[in-house]
Amino acid sequence: MIASTWFQRPENPERQETLVRVAQFAGGTIVVVGLAVGGWAQQPSFKRTVLQQADISMPGREAVTAVAEFQPGAAAGRHTHPGEEIGYILEGQVLLEQDGKPAVTLRAGQTFLIPPGTVHNATNSGSATARVVATYLVEKGKPLATPAPAK
Repeated sequence: MIASTWFQRPENPERQETLVRVAQFAGGTIVVVGLAVGGWAQQPSFKRTVLQQADISMPGREAVTAVAEFQPGAAAGRHTHPGEEIGYILEGQVLLEQDGKPAVTLRAGQTFLIPPGTVHNATNSGSATARVVATYLVEKGKPLATPAPAK
């Protein structure tokens, strides 16, 4: 006589139907969770790399130079700086939104200036990676960027 195992066909058809439903539910759950986690992990990325940070002749201020890299569709998120941001688009294109001004699309070779405390956001609106070099003239000891509430 062969020992009963979990994979043998059950004698009871109702039990078999229940096992099939459980297997279908479990498989569906795994697919949904996999898609959710996969989609979350593949969100476009934004990265700011500080190149230099130094005191300047204005007391209590410093200059910070950084390169920002945006994957297609990535955004920095609404934020402010405790000083001016002076930027240059190295490559790609960026949609720059500043509160109180119309949005503008900037392409490689174009510049921008954002006044202190202005809520703004930049989004890569192109199909290739966008890179921006920016110099911030900011209050020393304060965070370079502070998140702002969503609109």
